[in-house]
Amino acid sequence: MRYRTLGRLGWEISEVGYGMWGIAGGPGGFTGADHGTAPGCLDLAVELGCNFFDTAWAYGRGISERMLGDLVRRHPGRKLYLATKIPPKDMEWPPRPDSGLDDVFPAAHIRDYTHRSLENLGVSRIDLMQLHVWEDRWAKDERWLQALGDLKREGVIGAVGISVNRWEPANCLAALDTGLVDVIQVIYNIFDQAPEDELFPRAQRDGIGVIARVPFDEGTLTGAIRADSAWPEGDWRNTYFGPENLGPSVEHLARLTGDVGGRVPLPELALRFILANPAVSTVIPGMRTPGHVRANIGVSDGQPLDPGLLGDLRRHRWDRVPAWWSG
Repeated sequence: MRYRTLGRLGWEISEVGYGMWGIAGGPGGFTGADHGTAPGCLDLAVELGCNFFDTAWAYGRGISERMLGDLVRRHPGRKLYLATKIPPKDMEWPPRPDSGLDDVFPAAHIRDYTHRSLENLGVSRIDLMQLHVWEDRWAKDERWLQALGDLKREGVIGAVGISVNRWEPANCLAALDTGLVDVIQVIYNIFDQAPEDELFPRAQRDGIGVIARVPFDEGTLTGAIRADSAWPEGDWRNTYFGPENLGPSVEHLARLTGDVGGRVPLPELALRFILANPAVSTVIPGMRTPGHVRANIGVSDGQPLDPGLLGDLRRHRWDRVPAWWSG
């Protein structure tokens, strides 16, 4: 495993981290979570050098956080960096156009859910606490700054982050202007290259850590999506890959595989594309089986993508507009 510095925080974190949304299951997420297999996957990741784990209260309504707390207690001699997220008070992803800070992150709610997460994790300090949605129109409201700043001064959290809404990578620049935000979590992959336009240069300039999420575009970039793909009732992918998105996703996948298919396995290619960008501190694929853990962590071998292949991938940028189904 290779390590990168998480911006100005100076933390040396694994360049392949562990995204824990899919492993927990629960309402509004992925079906098929195996709580019997999950601990072994997490342990294997630690054994292979992963030290950064990203979760959220919303991932199983605390289930994922409790899994992560158990992991920490099973590995008392390892420094594992724990990142979690405060859900919006109205439980809306993305925020409604008319939502204000009182609807989403009032100060009492920020403090309440921080302590819920502390209890779930069984720790006295959370390394990175993130807001799970964001709108830059809230940036100038000093109440969220005060609430998170107080928690940081109290030593309850070590750093502050924002998980940026899907396909809105510039919708956090005003938050960065406040100076409080240490880390940005953003969707970045072969299709979603827009963070390179404004966010990544700003992050590198100001020492902001970058967590790249959704490296496989919810499954498209593993090559597993087909025109007839469907999932069990209650699985979030039935919404994401609805009529508006499934067909176009299959078409973009076909063009990508026709262009670069066969040279490198597609999931590996997806991760190597992300790690080729020096602005990225870590990428957090979901890993639900030991095979996923070994394959994804195995990409952290220091081998760069061929420049010609990287150039080929850049041609597959796909700029999309947020919609009700995109979450």
